Amino acid sequence: MLDQSPIPEGATVGDALRNTIDLAQLTDELGYHRYWLAEHHGTPGLACASPEVMIAPVATATARIRVGTGGIMLPHYSPLKVAETFSMLSSLFPGRIDLGLGRAPGTSASVAHALQRDRRQPPPDDFREQLDELLGYFEHRKQPLGPFRQIPAMPFTSPEPWLLGSSPQSAVWAAELGLPYCFADFINPEGAPYAAYYREHFQPSERLPQPRTAVAVWTICAETSEEALRLSASSRVMFLHLYRGKLIPVPPVERALEFLEEEGAPVGALPPNRRMITGTREQVRAAIEAVAAEYGAEEALVVNIMYDHQARRRSYALIADAFGLRSANTAETRRRREDR
Repeated sequence: MLDQSPIPEGATVGDALRNTIDLAQLTDELGYHRYWLAEHHGTPGLACASPEVMIAPVATATARIRVGTGGIMLPHYSPLKVAETFSMLSSLFPGRIDLGLGRAPGTSASVAHALQRDRRQPPPDDFREQLDELLGYFEHRKQPLGPFRQIPAMPFTSPEPWLLGSSPQSAVWAAELGLPYCFADFINPEGAPYAAYYREHFQPSERLPQPRTAVAVWTICAETSEEALRLSASSRVMFLHLYRGKLIPVPPVERALEFLEEEGAPVGALPPNRRMITGTREQVRAAIEAVAAEYGAEEALVVNIMYDHQARRRSYALIADAFGLRSANTAETRRRREDR
């Protein structure tokens, strides 16, 4: 599960973040394995600018599911600060924290510039150096890689690191460093060759002896294929506005359908060059399994944006039912939540 914390039109950021916690509790009970939180800045449609902040309340509100980031956009941050933050989270929730790392800005160029500490010049393209330094802290190297070799080794508690990507370069680095790799098919549906490169060139590491691939797929499920397609209109209109340089909250379905009709755009044809899976339980399972097979992926992360939170809950429940997900510890999960 990858949650972008969508903000429905008329709702607040707080509403969207509380929806995230509610959805995490549901997916924990349904038997999902991971709950990742995305990072976006400067948009009225997505609420989570700091996934590291959301991990703690989500992990506290759940009992079993792994909680992580999809991802931390490392170029915005100090590797040491990221190591400290995720060491704290991993200490509080041992064995449950994932650190998904990306190098995309997660925003426009102007907002990315505003996020930088030093705005006198563009930030350097040094993601690989940042990554080496960060992993060095978690591996307790006597001399961490990077420019700050004088920093003494510290007893960091390590999360499970993942490298995220939607282009070839991340596959190269994930293979070289022996990291698990997650490809964003919902951004670029042409990534299967990159996943194949990763598996072919993977170098075993202490943290991971065999390649591990996940693929993030855009999916909406409903009782009928017509209803699933209808529910997808909100996100399709958001994408259409994004391509035109305008950011909007998640519009209601009926207004979105009216807009598409006025534009003369069939709802199923948007957005261009993106893969969006919609359908019934049987249709969605078959489509997700086909994408996972295309990527050789052991895991699939499901992501979507919907206006109606209850419809979104229902979509994830139907997907869980389609795959036969059931937590063996559902009763214990509920008891532990009640104890807190």
